[in-house]
Amino acid sequence: MSRMTAARAAVEILKKEGATHLFGLPGAAINPFYAAMRAEGVDNGTPGLTHVLARHVEGASHMAEGYTRSAPGNIGVCIGTSGPAGTDMITGLYSASADSIPILCITGQAPVSKLHKEDFQAVDIASVARTLTKMAVTVLEPAQVPGTFQQAFHLMRSGRPGPVLIDLPIDVQMAEIEFDIDTYEPLPVYKPTATMPQVDKAMAMLRASQRPLIVAGGGVINADASGLLVEFAELTGIPVVPTLMGWGAIPDNHPLNAGMVGLQTSHRYGNASMLASDFVLGIGNRWANRHTGDTETYTAGRTFIHVDIEPTQIGRVFAPDYGIVSDAKAALELFVALAGEQSRNNTLTDYREWARACADRKSTMRRRSDFDNIPIKPQRVYQEMNAVFDSDVRYVSTIGLSQIQAAQFLRVHRPRHWINAGQAGPLGWTVPAALGVASADPSATVVALSGDYDFQFMIEELAVGAQFNIPYIHVVVNNAYLGLIRQAQRAFDMDYHVQLSFDNINAPQMNGYGVDHVRVAEGLGCKAIRVFDPAGIRPALEDAKAMLARYRVPVVVEVILERVTNVAMGTSIDNVIEFDEVTETHTATTALANIPE
Repeated sequence: MSRMTAARAAVEILKKEGATHLFGLPGAAINPFYAAMRAEGVDNGTPGLTHVLARHVEGASHMAEGYTRSAPGNIGVCIGTSGPAGTDMITGLYSASADSIPILCITGQAPVSKLHKEDFQAVDIASVARTLTKMAVTVLEPAQVPGTFQQAFHLMRSGRPGPVLIDLPIDVQMAEIEFDIDTYEPLPVYKPTATMPQVDKAMAMLRASQRPLIVAGGGVINADASGLLVEFAELTGIPVVPTLMGWGAIPDNHPLNAGMVGLQTSHRYGNASMLASDFVLGIGNRWANRHTGDTETYTAGRTFIHVDIEPTQIGRVFAPDYGIVSDAKAALELFVALAGEQSRNNTLTDYREWARACADRKSTMRRRSDFDNIPIKPQRVYQEMNAVFDSDVRYVSTIGLSQIQAAQFLRVHRPRHWINAGQAGPLGWTVPAALGVASADPSATVVALSGDYDFQFMIEELAVGAQFNIPYIHVVVNNAYLGLIRQAQRAFDMDYHVQLSFDNINAPQMNGYGVDHVRVAEGLGCKAIRVFDPAGIRPALEDAKAMLARYRVPVVVEVILERVTNVAMGTSIDNVIEFDEVTETHTATTALANIPE
């Protein structure tokens, strides 16, 4: 046994549990933990642990999210001092919890004896965070620190993944305990698993259908089951609808990718195929309201099977015809095994005509993006991004018209290459999350996408990328408007407190668009380019790639858009309003020829 401070034991456990990246900032109540990190040689050559100093604690929590979302098995860690640091992390905990993302938040706290005395920056953060975490606890006994951290990692990985907060009083951190890291082992992870009789019943229900779809949610990506999903789709010949959180689980250019469904982040062809279907197998999805819209329209005439890791998700939005509680990977392994057996026995239903019909819709029901207007129409931005960035690109976005149109026009071909705060959608998330993603994979081409307001919320975190050489490209589509809110206000016949435009006395070249994002980004140690003409978008993106390689700092590409764009959306999947031109011309595609036989 070794004698060490409880904080030192916690740092040792982080390494043993496989944590590699810590995002946060020191302060009085968490300094013993930072002293333990220093003693462990963090950032001084110790294997496995790196710390990134954030500019804002909420930013640190989103960096941890971005890091976790980047690769299977990652768990980002964010650290802050007491009181306001903990409350700053709440938005990150909410975002992580909503999307089933495991992050570990560690906060300092006042001494145990002062917890009830309204000490400086003392707040009952465990109570505040409890509804947004799988566990939120203030550790009152030093000897409980190792077990608490062990349980934290067990809970984050087991069942539906999610975040945990551990609050450490300063005297608990500093107290010495007996602890043997050499014999420490992570607790076994628990995940519910489908049974073969359940999958056999589901397959029997599937065989009775004529026009089935698979809806693949974020649980497929969280379970690292995208390969199994594609294998199952190819075995059965069933088209796949990825949700926004499941985007990339099947490549966009795969002949069985039927497009996304929903009120906003959707494709015309995806909605059309859903409306034409008679059977839906949902795997790792939660029937989010912006995917389903009006559930009567969404469910009418269709049989539903729902597979999800969380028992209470089954029937939460609507009652499926059959539910299976299972980790997506465990379920898909059985689906693949049974489908393979039935394929060899020639007992699978032939869905080739249905798959061809979905592919035909995909090749014809398009939205236009080749606008040459000045000011620039946003659709053109995504057309140029598709041309410049290849299938290796990792996109990061959050919310707003920019995110909605990105989902309508961009192409994603790999899991974890679309990283989005799907359910919470907090403004400001994109900059720190992109830094977390780029920290996880420094060799990747990471491209963030924001409207001007999202970009301004946590713009200070750009300095983190400059200081620690965390390179990524940030495309800012600037219309000097709260565009999504403005569009929603049309229903109230108003345009109220949503304009961000003003005449910047220091930047007349902005022509009334207000904030000079280029100078702000450069002042924070980054590089930046501004584009006014659609012909300049592609050269600017190519220049950004070159700057990224040369300077190894964030590079901002600001595109000045038309002030008002109404983006396609609606209240039901059969009532999405198209405000701009659509095309019905058959585009060049190999999808029809490549439907699996």
